[in-house]
Amino acid sequence: MSKCASNWDVRCRVRRVRLRWAGVRSRLPADVIETLLKAERATRDRTGLTLTGCVNYGGRAEITAAAAKLAQEAAAGRIAPLSVSEHAFARYLHVPELPDVDLLLRTGGDQRTSNFLPWQATYAELLFLDTPWPAVDRRTLWEAIEQYARRTRRYGSVPRIPDQPTFLSGHGAQTP
Repeated sequence: MSKCASNWDVRCRVRRVRLRWAGVRSRLPADVIETLLKAERATRDRTGLTLTGCVNYGGRAEITAAAAKLAQEAAAGRIAPLSVSEHAFARYLHVPELPDVDLLLRTGGDQRTSNFLPWQATYAELLFLDTPWPAVDRRTLWEAIEQYARRTRRYGSVPRIPDQPTFLSGHGAQTP
C-alpha cells in the first residue's frame, strides 16, 4: 500500500492533487490507515484537483453511521430533532466536505451504482461504459466528458416547457 501511495504522489505532486479517503477505518489494517492518513496530511495544502478514494467504503454503511451519530447528538440534546436538514445530516458523512458527484462513470458493462456514494450521487449524471476500468484511457475519458457536457442538468426538476401560444375561440375559451 505504501509503495502504491508513493507512486501516486509522484504523479500528483506536479498537478497539485490533494488526496482524501472515505471509508470505515475499524476494519482496515493499521499500516493501511496510517498510509492513507499520511497521504492526506502530506497533500492537504494542495489546491488542484481533490481525489477522494473510497477504501473499505459502502454507501449504506456511510448513511447508517451518519444517522446513528446524528441520533446520538439529538439524544444528548446537542441538536434539536426538528432542526435536522439535508445539510445538517451531510455533516455526519465520512467526508462532509465532499461535493456532490457531477458525473458517475461506471465501467465494465455493469449498469448499477453498486452502493457507491448514494448520498453524494443523488443528482449525478450516470454514464455506463462497456470498457473495463484498466482499459479506460484519455480518449475514453474525454469522450465521457464530452457526452456529459452535452447533457442538460436539472437536479431533479422538471424540464422547462416553453410557453405555448394562447388562442381564443368561441366564448373566451383558451385552446392551443
